[in-house]
Amino acid sequence: MAIDVVREMLLWCSIINIGLLLWSFVFFLLGRSWIYRVHSKWYKVSEEKFDAIWYSVLAFYKIGILLFNVVPYIALLIVG
Repeated sequence: MAIDVVREMLLWCSIINIGLLLWSFVFFLLGRSWIYRVHSKWYKVSEEKFDAIWYSVLAFYKIGILLFNVVPYIALLIVG
């Protein structure tokens, strides 16, 4: 594959993943109580623990986006 194709693919992967991250954040911000009610029926978890888990998942996802999409895209921009 040409570098241009890989660079464009990484750009679109970054855009899609950042969009999903923002959507998840807004969904959690607006529907936190509903999400907690649904999950607390399945698992015994306190609200504080639930918030910590959700925050950890979003942080892990954000690090993954940066590590696997944004940084390689920037590196390919620098290389040319």
